[in-house]
Amino acid sequence: MSDWLGNALVSPALMLMAGGFLLAATPRLIHAAWLLVLPVVALLLLWELPTGSHGQIELFGFDLTMLRVDGLSRIWATIFIIGSFLTGLYALHVNDRVQHVASLIYAGAAVGAVLAGDLVTLFVFWEATAISSVFLIWARRTVRAHIIGLRYLILQVISGLLLMVGTIIHYRVTGSTAFGHLGLDVAGGWLIFLAFGIKAAFPLLHNWVQDAYPESTVSGTVVLSIYTTKLAIYALARGFAGTEILITIGAVMTIFPIFFAVIENDLRRVLAYSLNNQLGFMVVGIGIGTPLALNGAAAHAFAHILYKGLLFMSMGAVLYRVGTVKASELGGLYKSMPFTAAFCIVGSMSISAFPLFSGFVTKSMILTAAAEQHHWIAWCALLVASAGVLDHSGIKVPFFSFFAHDAGYRVKEAPFNMLLAMAITAALCIGIGVYPAPLYAILPFDAPYSPYTTTHVVNQLQLLLFAALAFVVLFRSGLYPPEVRGINLDSDWLYRRALPAVVAGSRYGLMGLRDRMAGLVGSALLGARSRLEQAFGGRGVLSRTWTTGVMLLWVTALLAAYLLIYY
Repeated sequence: MSDWLGNALVSPALMLMAGGFLLAATPRLIHAAWLLVLPVVALLLLWELPTGSHGQIELFGFDLTMLRVDGLSRIWATIFIIGSFLTGLYALHVNDRVQHVASLIYAGAAVGAVLAGDLVTLFVFWEATAISSVFLIWARRTVRAHIIGLRYLILQVISGLLLMVGTIIHYRVTGSTAFGHLGLDVAGGWLIFLAFGIKAAFPLLHNWVQDAYPESTVSGTVVLSIYTTKLAIYALARGFAGTEILITIGAVMTIFPIFFAVIENDLRRVLAYSLNNQLGFMVVGIGIGTPLALNGAAAHAFAHILYKGLLFMSMGAVLYRVGTVKASELGGLYKSMPFTAAFCIVGSMSISAFPLFSGFVTKSMILTAAAEQHHWIAWCALLVASAGVLDHSGIKVPFFSFFAHDAGYRVKEAPFNMLLAMAITAALCIGIGVYPAPLYAILPFDAPYSPYTTTHVVNQLQLLLFAALAFVVLFRSGLYPPEVRGINLDSDWLYRRALPAVVAGSRYGLMGLRDRMAGLVGSALLGARSRLEQAFGGRGVLSRTWTTGVMLLWVTALLAAYLLIYY
């Protein structure tokens, strides 16, 4: 018990989780201070921890390491805790204890997972993130949110089960549960890889992001966008760095969301597709596996949490004031919400990797690493995806929500705490872009990189201006897909439409087969009945009166048969 208590006192993860549980019993008046002070204390504690393994205990025969502090885990834990502070500030006006408690526990579980030094501890925190995060969806308190939350929870639990089974197999073969580089050639490696892939939203496993994130609450969506997928990116970087199949998976992840984001009407779903796109860059970097590529994946995850959080914050503010984030129903909001519009533009320029914004100094590291290792197909895919993200997140989101046609909404600006959270996040996005040295200093590997070279700046500006020109030409010529109400399905068509159709078709087919078999059996029974009636009925052969001679003949025949068989 003393070991557990000591670990709780030094672990920023357990501090956040314990704070979340205590928040459930504290008065509403101190919630604001609790939500803001606790992450600050946790961040200070994280950076006071020396590099190395801490909190080692033995439990049920397993040697568990609850705190492994190194360059890779520290940068992820840092941005997770910063995200907890920003989302707490953003949600200060929310009078919903469930959301505040779930957010703190969720953040603590994510921090615990990145600090875990073994697969058993990772599994515990992995499942904790799933259970705590689903309450942010259910907090919407609608029937639809309840159903979507169940689907979300099922997929997250499946991920945990795969991780558990993979860990058991790995332990039985190697005798170790240490969470280091695993690769796909170790026992249980593919199961663990698939577990990470579900949370990382690999292609065909990604639909839970578009399904769940837009259905969460205003602040819940911001929280969800920070932890689960980036935790999976960390796990891949820790366990599967240099696994080349990740290059192909990541390249596909960067390309396919572009098309669905362009035709999507719900702007929070657009951002969810954009999230898939940006995750692809990180997955490619992990697949390349060089120090520069892994630094790029870590830096891009750090920057992505900030600018994607900022975009979700701005759309959350629109939803809070207007009641919708449908592009077909918005427009002209810059008149009523000018600060929110400005912050949204900062997030859009950051995700589009404009010079002097955070995305520029992080995304380019992955592109440079791909070029250095001669992964030219992946490099081309990343280049196309960089232009595509400008279209759907850099232009579409701010344009259709705050500009375009005037939808006539005259609403109040977002609450002060929302604006303050967006302002701090926007300042971080600009600060990292203007002066990336502090971020580069905490990256896990020694791989010097300078983003502001003349060639890089000119090439990036040419790419962005060309993409912007393409949007203008398509929009002015009427070729850009119109913003209309509707439901767009991608690979979830397989289980939303195809699978129900197959099940229904199979059901009707089996019912038809049953009816035909019943008809055949009925016909056979009627035939048998007719033959029995012919033999044993009142006029049947066996019911007739037989003469003594005939009976004697049958007796003689049977006796002869018996004697023949017996002797």
